[in-house]
Amino acid sequence: MRRRTVVNRVLLGLVGAVLLGVGALVLAGGLDLYRRLGVDPPGWWPLTSPDQPVVSARSRVRWVGSSWWWPTVIGGLSVLVVGTAWWLVAQLRRTALPGIDVPTPGVGGLRLRVSARALEEALEHGTAVLPEVERARVQLVRAPRHPRLRGAVRLTPGGDPVGLVEHFEDGPRADALRSLGLAELPADLRIRVLQQAPAARRRSARRRGRRGRRQLE
Repeated sequence: MRRRTVVNRVLLGLVGAVLLGVGALVLAGGLDLYRRLGVDPPGWWPLTSPDQPVVSARSRVRWVGSSWWWPTVIGGLSVLVVGTAWWLVAQLRRTALPGIDVPTPGVGGLRLRVSARALEEALEHGTAVLPEVERARVQLVRAPRHPRLRGAVRLTPGGDPVGLVEHFEDGPRADALRSLGLAELPADLRIRVLQQAPAARRRSARRRGRRGRRQLE
């Protein structure tokens, strides 16, 4: 699962939990559930009875006389509305492409389209053939002028990022360009090299020390 998807789901879950909790408090007070169930909430507990307003009169008029009150309220609500609208648009906007059109020069009326997932799997398998590649993920995304590849590769400790880039350019990406008949398919490749665990580093150092002692003997 991609990090952006995880963040979006966590934020949506938190917002949903907060709204659900607030709604449950309002519902419990409005239906007078505390009295019916014999529950005695503390004095600071909000909305304990149907006659109690959501916002008390004292709270409503506490800062009305201050010059900064209304600009702050209007500005805060405006930022909240704009931020919520931007987040909604970002969720509805799809960056991934369902497929990519393949040019068919000289053949009129024929349209070929390759599934984006098929292309992504071919590029991932072609990248993962290197022994130092632990995981490879490729996605076909929208771009202002033409489709674009976005890849994330994780290398084992000691992996060679430069060699990986050369392999990706001369291998999977070049094969995709030839197969699809495309002149250009830009790619953004993010490479992460894993660090060797401390225990593994100590074992490796001990092995090197033993080999060095054997050579001296």
